[in-house]
Amino acid sequence: MTSVETVVEPVAPVVTRRTTRLPAPLRHLVALARPGHAVKNLLAVPLALADTPVWTAATLWRCLWAVTAFTLASSVIYVVNDIADRHRDRDHPAKRTRPIAAGHVPVPVAWAYAGVLGAALAVVTASGPAMSWWPLLTYLALSIAYSRWLKHVPLLDVCVVSAGFVLRVLQGYAATGAEVSSLLLTAVFSGCLVLILGKRRHELAALGTPHRPALDGYNLLLADHLLGLTASLAGTTFLLYLHIDAPVDAYPPVALAIVVPLGLLAAFRYLQAVLVLRGGGDPIRILLRDRTIVVCAALAGATLALAQIIARYPNLLTWTDS
Repeated sequence: MTSVETVVEPVAPVVTRRTTRLPAPLRHLVALARPGHAVKNLLAVPLALADTPVWTAATLWRCLWAVTAFTLASSVIYVVNDIADRHRDRDHPAKRTRPIAAGHVPVPVAWAYAGVLGAALAVVTASGPAMSWWPLLTYLALSIAYSRWLKHVPLLDVCVVSAGFVLRVLQGYAATGAEVSSLLLTAVFSGCLVLILGKRRHELAALGTPHRPALDGYNLLLADHLLGLTASLAGTTFLLYLHIDAPVDAYPPVALAIVVPLGLLAAFRYLQAVLVLRGGGDPIRILLRDRTIVVCAALAGATLALAQIIARYPNLLTWTDS
């Protein structure tokens, strides 16, 4: 069990070979923007493509532009949040190594860096393809409110973080012009709640409440009940999305027969990592490095992609039969 737990929750941060070749000041600035977290935008924003009838080069380009804008926006928020939390982070066993908390990046430099990232974001949104940017602007406002106040309010804190992922998906819909699926949005919101509650549970069990005031409103029993509730909601709404809104037409029974067990196995594995292996401190790391979850996600994604291709191009089956 020890070896599995080490894989789920590695102690030392992973540093790529390319990053280690950068000068120390630049390396700390790159780390401050948390480029590894860009995967959140790469996974969430393009979800709107699932409801896009036809993928064109222009649609994909707009979606990529939205991912870039949201990556810059989230980097700005990470810097601002680390500035605000620098004193508390110094008492955290893992967060004390963050560039500002560790003293590698002075606060004035961090503010200037946030300004540069914000200027880059303004350029991207102003010079890119025409689309509505209200989800991005709402994300910025909500994240600033979270950094200053909302993250200290129990229960509301996890809902706000989950709402940030819903706004990412909505920005994808704004980029593609597809009709918004409320079932998909609900599945994303509740699924993200599972990940964030798993992180809160890990913090509560491993570190207690001093480093995060909102944890005073939680205990392990409440966290376990909320995990079960939100996991059930996420699974139910995603299945309803596949059956009602997903553009797989006549093939949902086949897709569901394959995707359901894969999705359940991935969910079981994540809950095992949180409740049994005492992981959950970094949900993204678990999702991207746990082999069971990665394989299940890859197979489920391939199944849904194939179902959509067959639904959109039924002549392929006729051509195969001939």
